[in-house]
This record gives sequence, structure tokens and C-alpha cells, in this order.
Amino acid sequence: MCLLIFALNHHPDYKLVLLANRDEFYARPTAKAHEWDCASKVIAGKDLQAGGTWLGIDKKGRFSAITNYRDPKNIKTQAPSRGELVQNYLLSQTDPLKYMFQVQFNAQSFNGFNLLVGNREDIFYYSNYAKSIQKIGDGIHGLSNHLLNTYWYKVSLGKEKLENYLNQNNRLNIDDLLGILEDESLPAEEHFIQQTGLPFEQEKMLAPMFIRSEHYGTCASTILLWDINDKITFVEKSYLYGKPDSIQKFSFVVEV
Repeated sequence: MCLLIFALNHHPDYKLVLLANRDEFYARPTAKAHEWDCASKVIAGKDLQAGGTWLGIDKKGRFSAITNYRDPKNIKTQAPSRGELVQNYLLSQTDPLKYMFQVQFNAQSFNGFNLLVGNREDIFYYSNYAKSIQKIGDGIHGLSNHLLNTYWYKVSLGKEKLENYLNQNNRLNIDDLLGILEDESLPAEEHFIQQTGLPFEQEKMLAPMFIRSEHYGTCASTILLWDINDKITFVEKSYLYGKPDSIQKFSFVVEV
């Protein structure tokens, strides 16, 4: 996962509105979002190469998402898959804060990550670069490959677009929200492009909300809506080499 934009208790009809883009090498084997064959009734995609997942939710409203923290100079070649952190939470019944303390204990064995875990009461954030657990407050938040709410172009643009849309619309439209995630614009001035240690042309390619290149780019866009009646709508739009491929849609009421 490379971009998460979400609104917590910002719209009168929705507890949570989350938009996410997963960027990956096009050739990486991946299963699209589906209901897993497990007791937890998890809905998520799967990374078929390293295992785990990047974003998912279960029927009780326990959800998690992860992004990589980009630090090319400090890559551990034998590190476990970061997708395990999302998967392990979704397959457990552990309280989100307790789970974060468990993750914190072993966090430095992983390459850089930003992890969100939550349930119907709370959402928590932890990065093994920030090293402190944070309870997410109400409002608009954004996360890419640095820390939560870092002033990156794609993060700031996504937050602005989502806030404007929520302020102007009582009824939310999935296609409109997916359209926000399809923005391919670059900052007007190149010095606003993030610097993470990659060559400038790579940084520029990675700067938009929606990424498109020969071998790497946005492979899936996900919308998660949680309304005030505890109805969840989970929609994943997948892309094949930058072109729309298919849409998976799930709706359910959170189990008590």
C-alpha cells in the first residue's frame, strides 16, 4: 500500500471514509479482494509472493492497513513480510492497542512500515520509524511512504480533495471517490517532490497519487465506507498495467 487518505468522524453520515492506492510491480502475483476461508470472515486481497495483505477488514469491523516507509539505504534483505502485520491482526481477536504493543516489541526486525489497526471504537497508528503508538483523532488524515500526515504532495492533495468532497456532498458516490484516487498530477514546482534517497526521476514517477510506469504502478484502489448505522461498503478496483481490470464489492453490517 502506498497511499491512504481517510476521514474519521468528519461526515455526519459516516464514521470512517477511507481511500487507498496500492502501488506495486505489475508482475507481482496478487489475489484480488475476496472473503477469506477463515473463522474471522476477513475481506482482503493477498500478496501471493510474500504472503500477507496490505488492507483488510473482518465482519466485526476490525480492520488494518499498512504502507512501506521508504528508506532505500536501510533495507534488510532477510526481513519478514510487512504484510504479515496486517494479516496477523485480522486473523486474531486481539484488542488493537494490545496488538500494537506486540508489534512494537518486534518492530525492528521488519523493514520500515506504517501500520493502522482499528475496530468500531478506535484506530491506532504505529511506525517503526516514529516508534510511538498514536491514537488517531477525528479529522482528515493521510499516509504514504513517510510518517502520518507528512507534507508530501500526494498526501496533501488527497486530503484536500477528500475534505472538499465530503464537505460538498451529503451522499457519497463510490465512482467519485475512486476518481479522487486516479489523480496523476505532479506538483507545479519540482522542489515539492518528495526526497527519500532514490534517483530524482524515480521520485518524480512516485510523486502522483496514481502511479503509472512501464513495470510499476497503482494496481488497486480501495474505498472503505463505514456509516453511522454500522454498514460497511468495501470496494476494490484493480488495474492491469495501469488500465482498469475489475471491481470487487462487498457490503455487510458489522456483527456485534
